[in-house]
Amino acid sequence: MQPKLSAVIITFNEERNIQRCIESLLPVADEIIVVDSFSTDRTEEICKSYDLQFIKHAFEGHIEQKNVALLKANHEWILSVDADEALSETLQKAITKTLEAPQFDAYSMNRLTNYCGKWVKYCGWYPDTKVRLVKKNKAHWTGTNPHDKLELKDKSQVGSLQGDLLHYSYYSKEDHFKQIEYFGSISAKELFLKGKKISVFLLYLKVATQFFKSYLVKLGFLDGKTGWHISSRSAYATLRKYQILRKMYQ
Repeated sequence: MQPKLSAVIITFNEERNIQRCIESLLPVADEIIVVDSFSTDRTEEICKSYDLQFIKHAFEGHIEQKNVALLKANHEWILSVDADEALSETLQKAITKTLEAPQFDAYSMNRLTNYCGKWVKYCGWYPDTKVRLVKKNKAHWTGTNPHDKLELKDKSQVGSLQGDLLHYSYYSKEDHFKQIEYFGSISAKELFLKGKKISVFLLYLKVATQFFKSYLVKLGFLDGKTGWHISSRSAYATLRKYQILRKMYQ
């Protein structure tokens, strides 16, 4: 008998993305579970128009929230996606075929990001491989907020799936700068709690290195103007994170 699949999503004010995400999961998931941190937009309304489980849970951190979603799943296999992601048709077919006779305890997939209407193939943004399909008892979320990582237990081997996980990251530059401030504050807080400090010299060295890595080493220039914007803003994100950290110490 083919094992059943639980798809899990965490949300907060995702009315712009959640319908696309859910629709892409319907062909593959036996159940869909949404763990929401008390959204104030139409996220709940949209979710409840589908046959899924909608759970409200106070936000404690991205990692903590994803582990809550993992525990709420009822089936043997878990597919974890973010609200701004969706399965491509090729990936849907690959997941269905793989679960007919799984050979591994977990599977990775390539994530393709859409930035302000453009699909990004360079800047270190693709293939951006993520492990997202896993047996429930074989993994849990770890990492440093807001950068979560699905960590496998018992040295589980990972297979790979064809197709892309489509990531609709930012619709405008304003979205990006807003996210830079949000993630920068979370990252700085995590560093502060660990007692990490940084000098002004090292701060600007990291900023320059980030731009050089994204635009030249990772071939961001091949993405044209989009590559320049991403590389510049990635460097700015590094700057803001450490500026906030230094301000915390002051």
